[in-house]
Amino acid sequence: MMILPGLALFYGGLVRAKNLLSVMSQVMGVAAAAILTWVGWGYSLSFSGSGAIIGDFAKVGLRGIDGDTPWAVGTSGSAIPELLFACFQMSFAAITAALVVGALVERIRFAAMVAFGALFVSLVYAPIAHMVWASDGIIFTLGAIDFAGGTVVHINAGIAGLVGVAFVGQRVGFLKDAMPPHSLALVLIGTGLLWVGWIGFNAGSALQANGLAAIALLNTMVAPAAGMLAWMALEAWRSGKPSLLGGASGAVAGLVAVTPAAGISGPAGAILLRIAASATCYAFIARFKHRLGLDDSLDVFGIHGLGGIVGSIGTALVAEPAIGGHGGSVTLGTQLVSQLAAVGVAVGWSALGSALCFALVRAAMPLRPSEDQEREGLDLVDHGERAYNS
Repeated sequence: MMILPGLALFYGGLVRAKNLLSVMSQVMGVAAAAILTWVGWGYSLSFSGSGAIIGDFAKVGLRGIDGDTPWAVGTSGSAIPELLFACFQMSFAAITAALVVGALVERIRFAAMVAFGALFVSLVYAPIAHMVWASDGIIFTLGAIDFAGGTVVHINAGIAGLVGVAFVGQRVGFLKDAMPPHSLALVLIGTGLLWVGWIGFNAGSALQANGLAAIALLNTMVAPAAGMLAWMALEAWRSGKPSLLGGASGAVAGLVAVTPAAGISGPAGAILLRIAASATCYAFIARFKHRLGLDDSLDVFGIHGLGGIVGSIGTALVAEPAIGGHGGSVTLGTQLVSQLAAVGVAVGWSALGSALCFALVRAAMPLRPSEDQEREGLDLVDHGERAYNS
C-alpha cells in the first residue's frame, strides 16, 4: 500500500509529466531490488547473530526459517512466525530504499537507482536496523527509543538522499525553469494511501493486536492531522493561501515524526511534536533550501530527514508521563542523551555508507543522462514510453 501505489503516486504527481513513468519505475524497481536483497542476506545481517553493528550470514536466503519457526514477542511469551516478522521487516527495507528516489528524480538513470537500492540495503540499511532493533546493537544498548523506524527509515533515507544530491548534482534548469508538480490529484491519492499504509507500519510494529498497537494507531491518526493543519496554517500566514500540496506535505511530515514515538507518546504529545516537525520542515523548505542551492527534488531530506530528526529527539519529550507519555522511569535528561546519540550514529553511518554506495554505482555506470536526454524526459529515454499520449 505504501510503496505501490502510495509512494509511486505521491512522487509521480510531484514531477513533470515527462518523468512520471520514470519515477514510478524507479520506485518499483528499487523496492523490488530491496526485497530480493533482503531475502538474500539483508534479513540475516539485520536480525541474525550478535554484534554491536551488524549481524551474520547464518540466515542467508532465510535458511533455517519455516512457517513453524517462532519469533518471540515482548515479555508475554507469545510469538509470531519468524517468516511473518521477516516479511514485515522486508517492507521497511523496501520503502526506505524507495524513499531515496525522491531526492534524485528527473535526472538519475533507472539502472543506477536500482543498483544503488541493492547496495544501500546491504551496506547501510541492514547495519542501522541491527544497531537499532537487535538487542546487542549499539543504538539499542544506548537505550534509544525507535518504535517503528524514525532513525532506521526516515533519517536514513533523508541523509542518503542528501548524499545522492551531492553525487548526482542539480537538475538541468534548476532555479531557472518552472518545475511545477504535474498532478496534485495524484499527490493527494498517494498521500492517502501512504497514511493508510502507515497504520500498518506503526501499529504493526507492536507485533501483536494489543493495547500498544492501539496507542500507535491513535498516534498515527492524530499526528498527520496536526502536521497537515500546522503546515497549511503556516502557508496561509506567509502567503495568504493554504495549499493542497502543503497539506499533503504536512501530513507526511507528521507521519514521519510520529514513527519513532508511536508506541510511547500520548495523543497530546503526538500533536505537539508533529506541529513542531511541520514547522521545522516548512521553514527549511520555504526559506533555506533554495538559498543553499539544494536540489532535493521532492524534499526527502527536508521532510523525512529533518522530520525524522525532530521526531527522534522529541521522542524523549513526549515519552514523559506528565504529558500522557508511556516512558516509564527513565529520566528526561538520560533519554534525551540516548536519542541524540542515536541520531548522531544514524546520520554518520548513513552519510558514509550512502557515499560508498553512490561511488560504487558511479564507478560501474553513468548516474545521469545527457543534458539533451534530461530535457526530453526520462520516460522516453529510459523506458521508451509516455504516461500521456494525447
